[in-house]
Amino acid sequence: MTLDPALRPSPDAEEHAMRRALALAQAGPVTGVNPRVGCVLLRPDGSVAAEGWHRGSGTPHAEVDALSRLDGPASGLTAVVTLEPCDHTGRTGPCSEALLAAGVARVVHAVDDPGDASAGGAARLRRAGVDVEGGLLRDEAEEFLRRWLTAVRLRRPFVTVKWASSLDGRAAAADGSSRWITGTAARQHVHEQRAAHDAILVGTGTVLDDDPALTVRGDAGELQPVQPLPVVVGERPVPAGALLRRHPRGLVETGSRDLRAVLDDLWRRDVRSVLVEGGPTVASAVLRAGLADDLLVYLAPTLLGGPRTALDDLGVGSIDEQRRLRVTSVASLGEDLVVTARPLAPRAAGRG
Repeated sequence: MTLDPALRPSPDAEEHAMRRALALAQAGPVTGVNPRVGCVLLRPDGSVAAEGWHRGSGTPHAEVDALSRLDGPASGLTAVVTLEPCDHTGRTGPCSEALLAAGVARVVHAVDDPGDASAGGAARLRRAGVDVEGGLLRDEAEEFLRRWLTAVRLRRPFVTVKWASSLDGRAAAADGSSRWITGTAARQHVHEQRAAHDAILVGTGTVLDDDPALTVRGDAGELQPVQPLPVVVGERPVPAGALLRRHPRGLVETGSRDLRAVLDDLWRRDVRSVLVEGGPTVASAVLRAGLADDLLVYLAPTLLGGPRTALDDLGVGSIDEQRRLRVTSVASLGEDLVVTARPLAPRAAGRG
């Protein structure tokens, strides 16, 4: 059903509300199985009746949160939501049912829900006579939800590959020493990135050589209350005295080098994002397999020379096979730089 234009907010009001909903969604947790979602309820004149956002697994979804904050009935209102309302019962009930029960007349969402179980809310609302429109600010919402959408669409965790190197691409000096190539600000930034992922993945070589703790710590070195799950790829066992044996989240030893199988297992463990910190061998294997979604590269203004490159063989035999990237951000961290990039699809042979 198409709602009478006189009974719905103007396009400008809906766009403004969607931008507000995206801003609200940023307050939600960046990790976990649930997406960050915001919702704004508009009156026909475009004024805001209520707003809400999702605070994490087991808490009310954004639509229900907004409805709970209404001072008056929802009948005739427009719900502006960053993601298509869900249509399944998990730890909470379907948002489609909640919107129908409340009497919302129109729903505007930015991105369709790609979940096998959760999708279908828009179709259900339409069948019940609600005016539904999708795609408002789709590109902005797709970018905001990129990690979660990638994970759900591919049914594997979103993978960020991180390394630190000198300007000439070395991750360590010739003798293997690498502490510290980057400065304090860059190293603290790494802790922030760990906190933004569900799991950290390294190889057994890194564990044996560096004995990393893989914890998230604050500026003063204090352990943070939320920690990522440490994951070790490889067939060799982690030594009994390794720092990882004392990690507050426990430890996952895969006993395997099969990265796709490892990611499948992590998906089943409700891991939706992984930060790969595991040295040249693991980083290169992830890139060779085409499993990297983002690259996070810390560059220090120093030169090391020698054989200890940040990456090993990537299977690039000629310039036509190079792994092209799109740089999405460059920032200064003290004297260092952090570059964020994402892989591009291979170009056709012979094109520069």
